[in-house]
Amino acid sequence: MTIVIAGGSGFLGQKLARRIEQGGQRAVILTRKDAPGDTVRWDPDGSPGSLPAHLEGVDAVVNLAGENIAGGRWTDARKAALRGSRVLATRTLVRAMAACARPPAVFISGSAVGYYGPGGDEPIAESAPPGADFLARLCIDWEQEARMAESPRTRVAIIRTGLPLAKEGGVLGKMLLPFKLGLGATLGSGDQYMPWIHIDDWTSLVMWLIHTDRAAGAFNGSAPMPVTNRTFTRTLGRVLRRPALFRAPAFVLQTGLGEMSSMILTGQRMVPAAAEELGFQFTHRTLEPALRSLAL
Repeated sequence: MTIVIAGGSGFLGQKLARRIEQGGQRAVILTRKDAPGDTVRWDPDGSPGSLPAHLEGVDAVVNLAGENIAGGRWTDARKAALRGSRVLATRTLVRAMAACARPPAVFISGSAVGYYGPGGDEPIAESAPPGADFLARLCIDWEQEARMAESPRTRVAIIRTGLPLAKEGGVLGKMLLPFKLGLGATLGSGDQYMPWIHIDDWTSLVMWLIHTDRAAGAFNGSAPMPVTNRTFTRTLGRVLRRPALFRAPAFVLQTGLGEMSSMILTGQRMVPAAAEELGFQFTHRTLEPALRSLAL
């Protein structure tokens, strides 16, 4: 089986490529720069370019392309770059697949928990309506672009990823040093939910989406038991055997991060209803055992 990954050099893409190769399958990485290994150079500008020749007859395409959402303050220029890096990349893939005589059988396209906008205490399944803030509008446009690939020959599944937990990289990788120094802090009120997922479950979910013929539409990529930021902070401190007694007030985060602070001061109690209904089995369902399994 050959699986093409757009965004394969990023945090999630690297983890997925390793999982694919460990399973004896071939992972082909789309890259904007010349790179070693099994790679294809592409220009995600919205046009198919020469990409159809490289997607012809492959088994699946996984779209994880997009600039780091937390890579800088959300100025107007930054917002435009975040949107373009997702929408145009997805459009390129969709148009390239449409130009294939034998298009990929499966298209898995990334999205994010931000689709739902700020949430409260109620569980959020895939049927919940989208939000109206910047991240929600970005995810809506991103997903709409991906759905254009749906056809009798190509099944489309969208994964709305929460907070993937891995020892290296991602949000947890950035948190480990301050927590190990005893500087772990609850953010804002601490009441906001964090829809986390163990990286092994995330890669398993993507592979399951590829191989499950009934899996179409949106799927929440998060563990069945999300926790509040306060619980996450205390649990991580306990696992690391370090105190986590501090609190970062909301106004400090808002001053330092601007609009981007909404990502950490609001949350969503997202649950993976669609995947569990179709039979996907999570290995890591609760937070503390999941963190301990990472050997932090």
